[in-house]
Amino acid sequence: MSISECRRPGQDQNRNHNQNHDNRHGHHLADDLPLMAAQLGLQRRRALAWLGSAAAAGPALLLGGCGGGGGSDASGSLAGLVAASGTASATTATPTTSTSSSGSSTTTGSSTSSSSSSCTALPGETAGPYPADGTNSSSGSTSDILTSSGIVRSDIRSSFLGTTTQAGGVQTTLTLTLLNTSSSCAPLSGYAIYLWHCDRDGNYSLYSAPTESYLRGVQVTDSNGQVTFTTIFPGCYSGRWPHMHFEVFQSLSTATTGKNSILTSQLAMPSAVCGAVYPYATGYTSSVANFAAVSLSTDNVFGDNTSAQIAAMTPAMSGSVAAGYTATATIGIAR
Repeated sequence: MSISECRRPGQDQNRNHNQNHDNRHGHHLADDLPLMAAQLGLQRRRALAWLGSAAAAGPALLLGGCGGGGGSDASGSLAGLVAASGTASATTATPTTSTSSSGSSTTTGSSTSSSSSSCTALPGETAGPYPADGTNSSSGSTSDILTSSGIVRSDIRSSFLGTTTQAGGVQTTLTLTLLNTSSSCAPLSGYAIYLWHCDRDGNYSLYSAPTESYLRGVQVTDSNGQVTFTTIFPGCYSGRWPHMHFEVFQSLSTATTGKNSILTSQLAMPSAVCGAVYPYATGYTSSVANFAAVSLSTDNVFGDNTSAQIAAMTPAMSGSVAAGYTATATIGIAR
């Protein structure tokens, strides 16, 4: 029967219903309760049975069927019975991870869904003019420190080629975690990470500090995809936001030249920590004015990155000038 053929019952049925009403109900609530309970039970069983047959017959029956004069009130009662039966279910969207052309990874889904882990694919950035990874020349003892014995080390504060000078500055312990953005943020073990940055005066070893080889080192990620470096908080030189450089290699054996890196990028130092270190720590005097003249939005490296990328490229740090800082950062890469 089509929807246009559905008709409401006639007025005679309504009159018969009103005339028989007093005969079917008592005059007190105590008289009515047993009958009401029985009718509700019957209505519920009928509704559930009807819904079961309608679901089996498909959506067409649910759309094409018409009730016997229930109107909107009947629809509301039916909905209430369905909800009470516990057969209604809610659908929750499954989060998906996608990587944009700029290298950022985002999680999408309904507001009721959640993701157990997340990681952002970091964008590739320039190695800058002071990498000492064999991709350019330097005025120091080598232009490729990656081939030097002793480069694999956790504490990178001291020079190890020619001198043993230790770079002064606020001690910073940095832990990097390498995750695979193409495999549910699984840790990547056995990869080599080369870290380097300027000293507190804004100079780079082997270049503007040609006799030194400090603040450079390589570590291999463990089963958790992690490496830890003990270093100093870098200074701020003119024209750049305070930062650290790093390169990621497939393995230690391939970490012999920057040409083999699978990711070259940078870490932006947190503004709050820069503000706590530069004015108060010994040796960072020149950084105060340089830092006041720069911003992330105008930096020639970080300025064109998304907010998600900037957040991922900025280490989380805690500590103090006196006690030193502990920093952590996650490096997402698609493998």
